[in-house]
Amino acid sequence: MSATPTSRAASPSAPASTSKGWAWLLFSSLFEITFALSTEATDGFTRPGPSLLTAAAAAAGIYTLSQALKTIDVGVGYTVWSGIGAVGTVVLGTVVYGESLTVWKVLAFLLIIGGALGLRISDTLAARKDAAAADAPVARSAA
Repeated sequence: MSATPTSRAASPSAPASTSKGWAWLLFSSLFEITFALSTEATDGFTRPGPSLLTAAAAAAGIYTLSQALKTIDVGVGYTVWSGIGAVGTVVLGTVVYGESLTVWKVLAFLLIIGGALGLRISDTLAARKDAAAADAPVARSAA
């Protein structure tokens, strides 16, 4: 069995397929945030309700992330997933658990969000380029 990753062949539907992957990634990020926030509520996994929610959110997050990674490169997908999870967890942690939100945290969030948007734009441009290359006529060399 080969350990090499499968190639994602460019096709005319590549941008649409990539958009679906990004939708999966955003959905998966919600599970990541739920997982992190509910872990705090487990009290060391001594409370059954939050413990079950934590386990379910972790499983759902991994599953939906795997769906996203069918069309998004793992380096980009995981980085964005963890970034959204981090920002969402800190923001909602201030609401749910009364954690402090400082100017430095907000600045760090903006940098994370900017990086995630940059990765998203990069992925979209690469998918369009691959789709255009697949549609281009193949140049034949004289043999």
